[in-house]
Amino acid sequence: MTATTIVFDLDGTLIDTAPDLVESLNHTIATRDLQPVGYEDLTHLVGQGARVMIQRAFALRGAPLPDEDIPALLDCFIDHYEAGMPGKSRPYPGLVEALERLRAAGFRMAVCTNKMERLALPLVERLELTSYFTAIAGGDTFAFRKPDPAHILATVERAGGTPDKVLMIGDSINDILAARNGDIPSIAVNFGYSDVPVEELGASHVIGHFNELTVELVERLTR
Repeated sequence: MTATTIVFDLDGTLIDTAPDLVESLNHTIATRDLQPVGYEDLTHLVGQGARVMIQRAFALRGAPLPDEDIPALLDCFIDHYEAGMPGKSRPYPGLVEALERLRAAGFRMAVCTNKMERLALPLVERLELTSYFTAIAGGDTFAFRKPDPAHILATVERAGGTPDKVLMIGDSINDILAARNGDIPSIAVNFGYSDVPVEELGASHVIGHFNELTVELVERLTR
């Protein structure tokens, strides 16, 4: 019997990356003399990768952003973010203990994020979490990304799992909508970066701390 594959989002789900995302974004938009964004803006900016985050920041400031300017700004963001990694980013409370008990119960685990692979992989590695996951897929790993359910299912396939035994865990509409679009059970965490209450996203279950992510809960949702 194939084990369930538990697929986690990264930013706002496994790791609180807000301080470093905001710092690198403000470094980037400062090169165009834009006022910095704050943590209160973050939920409206994240979720679709660095390129979209930069575009949304310019829109937030009412500044024009020609398409031909985006590559240089993206390089600026990536260079700053990579140089400081992992910076102030940390796993959410109770995460490591949850990963330990889920691994001990025989579940496969994977990461499916819209963050670029070149940023996601070293972040997970430097926070010493890589060994828990049999696959880590970024927003540029495949030709599709969340909320396309193919992003989740391709990650599961890479992890050696099967599409009929999957659970998605995330903090935003992209995560939960991808799961719903693929008829995949899901858990929403309420401590991430959603710009609406996660109870409104339509997840199968909501948790407020990783100590609630039990073996029994996973088994019940994937039964």
